[in-house]
Amino acid sequence: MTSFARETLKQPASYDLATIGVLWRRDVMRFLRQPSRIIGALGQPIIVWLVIGSGMASTFKMPGSDVGYLEFFFPGVVMMVLLFASIFSTVSVIEDRHQGFLQAVMAGPGSRAALVLGKCAGSASVALMQAGLLLCLAPLAGYSPLQINWPLLLVTLSVTSFGLTALGVAVAWWLDNLQAFHAIQMTVLVPLWLVSGAMFPAGDSLVFAAIMRVNPMAYAVSAARHAFYSGHAGSGITPVGPLVDLAVVAACAVVCVVLAVVVCERKS
Repeated sequence: MTSFARETLKQPASYDLATIGVLWRRDVMRFLRQPSRIIGALGQPIIVWLVIGSGMASTFKMPGSDVGYLEFFFPGVVMMVLLFASIFSTVSVIEDRHQGFLQAVMAGPGSRAALVLGKCAGSASVALMQAGLLLCLAPLAGYSPLQINWPLLLVTLSVTSFGLTALGVAVAWWLDNLQAFHAIQMTVLVPLWLVSGAMFPAGDSLVFAAIMRVNPMAYAVSAARHAFYSGHAGSGITPVGPLVDLAVVAACAVVCVVLAVVVCERKS
């Protein structure tokens, strides 16, 4: 094979990497340059955690454990931040289309798959930064930094955020206005989080337990709880181990990425 042929084969990959890098950097820098988003990323979940956690503290009793509600609820709040930040950061897809930036990227040499991966990487990074801010308060919730299984937690958060952002990209790609995006996502997001075990366990409710079995977010919350408790009392909410939880989350993330790429390829 000639050197010219080898360079020709290398070019598509380099174009795709450049597209991914530009889109990732653009989303991250946009977040860091908006102090109000950083303050809101930390302030709102803290209020939710303290208000709901304090209100439920006197009535909540974790089955088979003496874990308090503020401690139990904290991993759920972290996943809530990740969920909403991942999805709503992809609203930039609609904004970029209106501003003409998306059309310029599509006219470039990079593939549609690279466009999707770049948007997912950028939005997922923003979501992880917001979740990371809240994780700094883990000691206040009763978690020792040495107690947490950080590799499992970081992998769980990363895979979950990437899958959620891919889902957000797929939805945003079909819509032309922000109101429709927010309406659809709020209709799906709130129930998805509420029935994930983030706020309360299934208990003796067979219906709630059955819903959780088919809710991918429940496996993400369960894997996060395993990480916070390092597999000890008060950990996962699904009947499987953390590796199975993580495998389910990863499989769903792959499906969401493929869906986003297919939608992007079919609709300009």
